[in-house]
Amino acid sequence: MKLSEVGDARVRGYLFVLGQSLGTFLPRDVVSDALQEIESHIRERLESAEPQPDERGAVERVLQELGPPLRVAQVYSAELTVEEALTTGRAVPMLRALWHLATTTLGGFAGALLLFIGYVCGIAFLLLAVLKPVFPENVGLFVVDGVPRSFGALFPGPAGAEVLGGYWVIPICLGAGLGILVATHRGAQRFLSWWRGRRRESSIFAPRAPRA
Repeated sequence: MKLSEVGDARVRGYLFVLGQSLGTFLPRDVVSDALQEIESHIRERLESAEPQPDERGAVERVLQELGPPLRVAQVYSAELTVEEALTTGRAVPMLRALWHLATTTLGGFAGALLLFIGYVCGIAFLLLAVLKPVFPENVGLFVVDGVPRSFGALFPGPAGAEVLGGYWVIPICLGAGLGILVATHRGAQRFLSWWRGRRRESSIFAPRAPRA
């Protein structure tokens, strides 16, 4: 179906709003490429649509199937950031993808929250290993009247508390911290892979992987 000026103006208006929405999630240069890809997708669908007396109805049907511009921007940008994270495997793109899912989907928020706790625990153990030689009396297992109260770093320590744990705490915290971070990072990769596979089943288009 070949669009008239009115139909073409409706498509361009949709793309304008979509571009503004994409700009809240993606860099400007990425937005330009995304708009070109989505516009190509829209026009291909319109060209393959059966001719109808009501051009406006045909255009609106295609745009309605895509969804509101803000929702399309959220889905597209999420797919793009997840694809980048899984392609590169680096920590920063991984965290960016998790943050994006956490702020746009309920399931993404729940998964990102659990993974965030894992990252924080891993970093906390590494910090304990760094602080132990600097503050030996403030890092370890704190025992009050023979009862363990807490493990970690306290400034100042509880009144009457005895700190158990010498410098052997350092390798234990290093091993625990690194182990938790590696396990959490692998868990993040599996979560993003699961999310991508689930999205592909219902996605109207699949974004291309970003260039290295």
